[in-house]
Amino acid sequence: MSATPAADGPVTAIVHAGGEHVLPLLERVEDLLREVAGGHGPVLAGHAGSTISAGGKRLRPLLVILAAGRDAGEGLVRAATAVELVHSATLVHDDVLDLAPRRRGRPTVFATAGREAATQTGDLLFAQAFTLLAANGDPEQVRALSDAGSALARGELLQRADAWDAAIALERYLQRCDLKTARLFQAACELGALEGGGGVGGAASLRDFGRRIGLAFQILDDVLDVAGPADRTGKHRGTDLLDGTVTLPFILARERDPELAALDPRAVRDPSTAEQVCDRIAATGALDEARAQALEHVAAAKAVVPAHLPERQRSALLMVADGVVARYS
Repeated sequence: MSATPAADGPVTAIVHAGGEHVLPLLERVEDLLREVAGGHGPVLAGHAGSTISAGGKRLRPLLVILAAGRDAGEGLVRAATAVELVHSATLVHDDVLDLAPRRRGRPTVFATAGREAATQTGDLLFAQAFTLLAANGDPEQVRALSDAGSALARGELLQRADAWDAAIALERYLQRCDLKTARLFQAACELGALEGGGGVGGAASLRDFGRRIGLAFQILDDVLDVAGPADRTGKHRGTDLLDGTVTLPFILARERDPELAALDPRAVRDPSTAEQVCDRIAATGALDEARAQALEHVAAAKAVVPAHLPERQRSALLMVADGVVARYS
């Protein structure tokens, strides 16, 4: 299992800002993730464990904890773990759909064990997420995560339908970002507020914060796919282009470069060609414009953080918003 995400510099600052309860809760989330991964026989346990240990910064569980504003006990740990399990499940399923050999520098379950094992692993992670959350006994929490899971599936279907279509509209792209990424961020904030005692009204006040953060996160991730470098992202520049996924940088660049506007994405067949297209996109200034749009979402997120929250909690949430930007700086 990976080390606690609090070892990361920016996350460490957010953890400290959130209060003394945050780090112990994140550590308990890691323990529960390890327990879930190891409890289903050696084969599935190995695949699930490798997926979870690939980790990341555990931003979604951190949002659950910060939105709660206090240590609400094992129910909060279960909610934070459930969100991370859903996120991990989507990564495994995405790797199957994308035929991806590596993720975060490691071989994927799809690459090492095949389509069937990867699909089963993702299904297991999804199922365990809801098993954990149901133990909290709050139908509103199950609804929030279920809505996010449904949105993730719809977003993936839209992305598949849009594959290789160079004429995708900006509104359609943003809809995909909302469904595939922002809704799980939204659910993380909602779950934390519900478990923390804020009730449905308190949860609603943080829903838009999470959604805006998620939109900025996805836009900036798409910028990074074009900007690179590979030693930072763990993948070739232009991987989205090679997958047939048209993102904001290309959408903006095609309006400035007639050759890009005429490009058939199916012509981008190898990493060398993808990098050349990335260079053309960057030359148009589209990356700066895309970053600017992401920053607008970050500013909007910070503006809706409720003023009545305790100062320490509010400060930590604002730091999360800034941290999304810093991740790509």
